[in-house]
Amino acid sequence: MDIKNTALHAAKTAGLLLREKLGAKQRIEYKGAIDLVTEMDKRSEAVIIKEIKKKFPDHGIMAEESAEFPARYGCRWIIDPLDGTTNYAHGLPVFCVSIGFEKAGKIILGVVYNPMLDEMFVAEKGCGARLNGKRIKVSGTGSLDASLLATGFPYDIRTTQKNNLDHFSAFAVRAQAIRRAGAAALDLCYVACSRFDGFWELKLKPWDTAAATLIIKEAGGRVTGFGNERFSIYGDECLASNGRIHGDMVDVLTGRI
Repeated sequence: MDIKNTALHAAKTAGLLLREKLGAKQRIEYKGAIDLVTEMDKRSEAVIIKEIKKKFPDHGIMAEESAEFPARYGCRWIIDPLDGTTNYAHGLPVFCVSIGFEKAGKIILGVVYNPMLDEMFVAEKGCGARLNGKRIKVSGTGSLDASLLATGFPYDIRTTQKNNLDHFSAFAVRAQAIRRAGAAALDLCYVACSRFDGFWELKLKPWDTAAATLIIKEAGGRVTGFGNERFSIYGDECLASNGRIHGDMVDVLTGRI
């Protein structure tokens, strides 16, 4: 319970800070041609790490903008302090805070907070998924042509052929519609609460997926690689769905249809 409460408190504190500063002038740095980091990424991360270290000084931490703290006793926090940095840098209010907790190599808690809508997504392994305290579940949509999908594009889109443009084109003529909002953890949570029916993306990082993929699974959804292989937060591919359209999405991604 202390772990869950710490995650909730840290996510909300960081999220409200991000909301307060949205639109304010800030320093922006480039990690790549289109890969941004703002001072608010770093401030949000500092807030979260401070909260965790106050309660659990011996736990490991993997966070997007900091050097990794080594894990002790098999306990590690996996943090994205600001998922949707490009949106945030432009004043677009689509972003979130993501915190996952890993024990003995398994994610057992996921928390994703959207401060602009004050929506807190939470899942504990084996206990289901909730949005602001109410149980959520994936959609019942059974066909790809009736599905609303979500995706994103990797930061190296300009320099590699593995850039998701081919998959986007393939799904665009088979699904009802596709959305590209710019915050993968939120997209995944929206699959969990049935706002989206499916999601796919390449080259995500553990902090993008650790919390939200647990939330999808606990909401009754399915998460794999593009070829339906076992999903890993350290892998290169993430395919998530309500389960009912999963096979069709695999077929599209592998070129079978």
